[in-house]
Amino acid sequence: MAHRLRSGRLHPIQRGVYAVGRPALSREGMWTAAVASCGEGAVLSHRSAAAAHGVAEPPTGPTEVTIPPGTVRARPGLRVYRRVVEPGERALVDGIAVTTVERTLLDLAALLSPRALEAAINAADKHDLVDPEKLRSTLARYAGRRGVRALRQLLDRHTFTLTDSQLERELLPIARSAGLGRPETGAWLNGFKVDFFWPSLGLVVETDGLRYHRTPAAQARDRLRDQAHAAAGLATLRFTHAQVRYEPDHVRETLAAVANRLA
Repeated sequence: MAHRLRSGRLHPIQRGVYAVGRPALSREGMWTAAVASCGEGAVLSHRSAAAAHGVAEPPTGPTEVTIPPGTVRARPGLRVYRRVVEPGERALVDGIAVTTVERTLLDLAALLSPRALEAAINAADKHDLVDPEKLRSTLARYAGRRGVRALRQLLDRHTFTLTDSQLERELLPIARSAGLGRPETGAWLNGFKVDFFWPSLGLVVETDGLRYHRTPAAQARDRLRDQAHAAAGLATLRFTHAQVRYEPDHVRETLAAVANRLA
């Protein structure tokens, strides 16, 4: 071992972990070394796991690893967490032991801003790595864990659905404050039933109950609907129910800008 180190055939990376031939390692190589140096039960976690899953950019700080509680290890260049990771919360990505996407998102919820956490959930959903509605339903087993409240609030905000009457009560005052008159609701146009329609402006407003997850068939139908309206010379705006409820200023400003352009 000493001879190989002196001759440059081995290069120390972490305690007990060596690179063969050259010291430079890929990002994945550094992750592998980090987990290996922390021993049995260690997994890549938090922001590093999010990067491994492809739902966030690699952290600029230390590689993050979770090890079993009671384990006493300190490794230079690593941020080590001592927490239980159940067998069902472990996965392999390119041969590297990592926390599952669901467990990673829960860990991130205790560290990230709501905007950054939302971006990670959106990325995981886009790549079909997680179903946000299923993720929401699993939070009960993590009751009391740090991060659960932030994750639940974010998921609740973006996956709830207003009834038709609730939606109308929420949107109509916003539309009035944007300078629009009362729309037709539930009208049939170009073979599709629309949520709101302003005939004088040629403006259709559609609302989606789910922000994160729509089936391919639902997405295809949305595109056909929008294309049919565009071919008929109508403008279409889409808002989520969450935007109508929680971001009324954005909805009002968008409606006013489009209405001014169409008038």
